[in-house]
Parts: sequence; structure tokens; C-alpha cells
Amino acid sequence: MGVTRDGEQGPNFAPGMILRARQTILTEGVRGSISQRVMKQFDLRQGVDPQTYGLGIKEVWEIPAEKHKPGFVQHSFGWPMDDGTYGGAWLYHFGENLVSYGFVTGLDYSNTWLSPFQEMQRLKAHPEFAKHLEGGRRLIYGARALSEGGFQALPRLSFPGGVLAGDSAGFLNMPKIKGTHTAMKSGMLAGEAIAETLGQEGSSEATSYTERFKSSWLFKELFEARNIRPAFARWGNRLGALYAGIDSVIFRGRAPWTLHFSHTDHEALKPAEKSKPIAYPKPDGALTFDLTSSVFLSGTNHEEDQPIHLKLRDPSKWLPVNWALFRSPESRYCPAGVYEALEEDNTMRLQINAQNCVHCKTCDIKDPTQNIDWCVPEGAGGPNYPVGM
Repeated sequence: MGVTRDGEQGPNFAPGMILRARQTILTEGVRGSISQRVMKQFDLRQGVDPQTYGLGIKEVWEIPAEKHKPGFVQHSFGWPMDDGTYGGAWLYHFGENLVSYGFVTGLDYSNTWLSPFQEMQRLKAHPEFAKHLEGGRRLIYGARALSEGGFQALPRLSFPGGVLAGDSAGFLNMPKIKGTHTAMKSGMLAGEAIAETLGQEGSSEATSYTERFKSSWLFKELFEARNIRPAFARWGNRLGALYAGIDSVIFRGRAPWTLHFSHTDHEALKPAEKSKPIAYPKPDGALTFDLTSSVFLSGTNHEEDQPIHLKLRDPSKWLPVNWALFRSPESRYCPAGVYEALEEDNTMRLQINAQNCVHCKTCDIKDPTQNIDWCVPEGAGGPNYPVGM
């Protein structure tokens, strides 16, 4: 018997080993729990743009051998979403008759009725995507948030006792949707800086990490890509794409200005009465699917008796805010069916199915009052993605 984060008794929780270090490299990925606390404690985000995120939802398919084209790559943006909602898709042929299909929705969308999962499903009905997947079968499903803020949303990288690397800092190159190489480079720079710091008597902050970053190709790559994503946020998909072409081809990322993000993603959501309802088609069970069967393919699992890792900081806010104003947006933006708005005794209540969680962090990002507390679950629970995801 142990004590959980809120003080209640947890049946399977006991304090683990405590590791102490002079320097720690935080590489938790997007919206890392410790990283968020460190940024707040040391005010690492002072003077930078708010971070903005995307939700990437992915499926891996096995298709007939005669349709497989090793190395084939296809991207799209915009449709089926409206011009004001950022997002796009990819489709890659890889491995042995495998196809990776995914869809990214910018979480700065405003329409509370929008469902990233449903948008991802209905794009598959487009002939340019359907022709690759028809006759195949889904093998894997998963979802994860992406840091899209780029250069102008980077926090201060070092703090007393550690540094931020990878997507804990937000090093994703959004126009390329690539972050593995940037994460690796930031880890190398962090290691070099910390090695230098440990050799200095009494030094507690690896300040040379920032200088190493500024003189590396990583800085140059993110700087040159800095205006692409905020252009879409400011002008929409059509004009954003036009600007992206001008910035990339004519200015080559060196325009004498920097576009900025003006608000966080959760501030962008409009009330239900000011949002246009979206009629999503029913799944056909062959090309498009429901949420339940999709979550099953993620292999996610949490012990039934572990402390719930998803809670409302103030449960009294849900009914007058999330339901009355926004009609429970968490029941649509969550790609795992964790949140359900249910009617009980002539009133609405929120049911949290924490065991379904695929750890995408979307609820932590998009909740309109930042009332959802996503905490790292006890044990090793979560999605079980095989190679290919």
C-alpha cells in the first residue's frame, strides 16, 4: 500500500528507487509532465510564443502485394477540413506490403464539433487514398500529439540541474513533419554541454547548451522553417500555402520578419452555438471504422485497480463550461474514446474511461479551461505499438 499523487491510498503503489544527478536531460517527448513543471518553475517560457500542437492519428495497413509500391510517398493538406483548420495527411508504402496512413489536425482549430478521428477516417474515402487501401486490412492504430510551434515557441533550454532536449523543448520541423533527426542532434548537443558543465567546479546549469544549439545546423533548420506554420494559423490553408511557397522558394526561409502565434490551442475553441455542426458519415467497416475497434488495435492497457491517471482538477467546471458552452469537446477530440458525456437523472455527467487512454496528451492541451490533469500512470500501462508505428 502506498500514497498516490493526491494523497489517497493506492493498492499497488510503492515508492521506487530515487536517482540523484547533478544534471538531467529531459527527453519526455511532447507535453512532458516533468518538462511542463520545470518550465513553469523556472519560467523557461518567458518571452517566447505559446506552443501550438497537432494531433497525429495513424493506421498501418497490409495491402495486396500487387498494389504495393515500395517507396511511394503521398501527402495532402486541407480537405476534408475547412480552410481555417490546419491539417493534412500522409501515406507511405513500406516494408512487406505495408502502408502507413496518418492524419494531423492542428489543435488550434476553433469548431468545437470537429473530431480529428472522424476527419482522419473520412479522408480515406477520397479516391486518391482509397485506391491504396481498398482490399487491405488494418493492423495497427495509434495517436500522438506533435509540437508545431517551432523556432519561436522554443523555451529557454537549460535550467539549474538540467536541460530540455527533443520534443520536450519542441524541436520538431513541422513543414517536414520530422523530428527524429532534430531530437538526436539536440541530445548530442546536450550531452556535450553537460560533460563540459560537470568538469566545472560548482556549475549547476549547462548554459553552453544554448550556445551550441545556436551554432548548429539544428538552429538554422528550425529558423528557416519558422514562418510556415504560423502563416497557416494567420491566413488559413489557401493563403498559408501560397505564403509557404514564397517563403521557401524566394526567401529560402530567410525573410526579414518572423510571424508569431498569438494564443494557445485551448483558447481558440469557440462555443457550440458559434460553431457549425459537422455531419460525419457512418463507418463502412472496410475502409472506415468506429472508435472502439480502432482503440482495440492500439493494444492499450491499464491495470483496472491502478489509480486513475486522468482527473478533473475542478469537477464542478465540467457541466457549466465543457457541456453548457462547448458540448463536451473532449468526447470528440480524444482519439481513444476516453471521455463520454452521459445523461443520468435528467442531467449530464462526464465519464472518464482512463483504461482506453493511448497517451496522446490531447486532453491536456485542448481542454478549454485546462481542467484535465493528465498524469503519468502508475506502472507500464498504455498503448502497445509494434514496430511500424
